[in-house]
Amino acid sequence: MTEHEPQPESEPQPVRRRPGGRAARVRQAVLDAAAQVLAEEGVDRLTVAGVAARAGVNETTVYRRWGTREKLVLDAMLTGSNEGVPVPDTGAVRTDLAAFARALARYLATPTGRSVARAAALSADDPDLAEAWQTFWHSRLDQAGAIIARAVDRGELPPDTDTALALELLCAPLQTRCLLGHRPDEPDLPERLTDLVLDGLTGKGQSPHP
Repeated sequence: MTEHEPQPESEPQPVRRRPGGRAARVRQAVLDAAAQVLAEEGVDRLTVAGVAARAGVNETTVYRRWGTREKLVLDAMLTGSNEGVPVPDTGAVRTDLAAFARALARYLATPTGRSVARAAALSADDPDLAEAWQTFWHSRLDQAGAIIARAVDRGELPPDTDTALALELLCAPLQTRCLLGHRPDEPDLPERLTDLVLDGLTGKGQSPHP
């Protein structure tokens, strides 16, 4: 090729974008800040202005994405709960329920978990917050209900098993101890609660947990 011949055009390089982008980073910063406020001050003292200041974003940014304080609280609670209490799939209903109960007990022992439990207990005093809590519960019920649905498919539980009641029976004692603080959680409490729930659902005695 001589110096007078045209040079071949180089191929345009694709624009490299960082995963997530600014919107994802802002969302995570706001949710982290909301979780911190929930853990330190409780839901009644959480304000959009306070969360925005802690996250380092404009208050209007928070309102534009979440709309209301209650929707922000709901998103923060759901995100923390989904991360802290994942839905297990061990292949057996007993180990699934026990693993779920253990994760819930650990989550409720954290400042954020205690704040979420208190938010549920106080929600009746605030209609908007009560609606957010109902949405939270139904979302978690839909996710954790997979444990019961799989157990029914495997023949471990009867077809008419009440999913909501089964999960409430498993979780309520842990939540009550978290709120009242009058008794510590024994290390084997999740397994004992699991056996009690399964005894009631199947009508069969479960062997004691070793």
